[in-house]
Amino acid sequence: MKTVGFIGCGNMGGAMARALCRTVSPQDMVLANRTPAKAEALAAELGCRTGSNENAALCDLVMLAVKPQMMASMLAPLQPLLAARKDRFILCTMAAGLSMAQIRQMAGGDYPVFRINPNIPSSTGEGMIPYCAAGLTPEEEAECVRILSGAGRVDSIPESLIDAASCVSGCGPAWAYQFIEALADGGVACGLPRAKATEYAAQMLLGSAKMLLDTGRHPGALKDAVCSPGGTTIQGVRVLEERGFRGAVTDAVIAAYEKTCKLREG
Repeated sequence: MKTVGFIGCGNMGGAMARALCRTVSPQDMVLANRTPAKAEALAAELGCRTGSNENAALCDLVMLAVKPQMMASMLAPLQPLLAARKDRFILCTMAAGLSMAQIRQMAGGDYPVFRINPNIPSSTGEGMIPYCAAGLTPEEEAECVRILSGAGRVDSIPESLIDAASCVSGCGPAWAYQFIEALADGGVACGLPRAKATEYAAQMLLGSAKMLLDTGRHPGALKDAVCSPGGTTIQGVRVLEERGFRGAVTDAVIAAYEKTCKLREG
């Protein structure tokens, strides 16, 4: 696959376009958006080309980066173009809640589909991208993984679990930012300047996540290692448990998943 076309350059589409510029030549990428000015601004930043949805749909890898509720109306006018193509191409969807079968139905053909649920940190190369695929050869799947590796970790998962995965890795950054902001608020309340408190909280979360991934240890064991007997950390843990921290986070994931299921049902 040499060319990549993006249909949609919003927050998620833009993040993935930035990420793919690490593995694909920007000159081989076509950016299209409902508001052309948005695609033009991103193309100027990255050195990509701009075009229409039809231009993007003629690429080898077609990134469908529009909202789930807009997917059918976006793909409908492209059906004749896709049906007329004689070359091999892959549709890559990042729409929450829409199955690969639904994408094929909306696109009007039994095309190869690569379904991903990336997250906003993908723009930095530190994203988490669960995926599943249908109709791809092993070589094509490996090539898609290679191309997407510029966004971060790319992991295969059954389609039956990809919505749940998305509610952890895709929605999670918003909650992580809430946690960082809350930590910084606490630091400010104790006298730290806002910028310092935010920097310390963000780097702490980054380092903690890297340590967990690098060591493979259970998060509970790593938490226990920080909590000295009679120390300060365990008092904070106690307060978080009293305030229902775990339950609130778990409920947030479940709420996001239930909303995703409603999107899937239409």
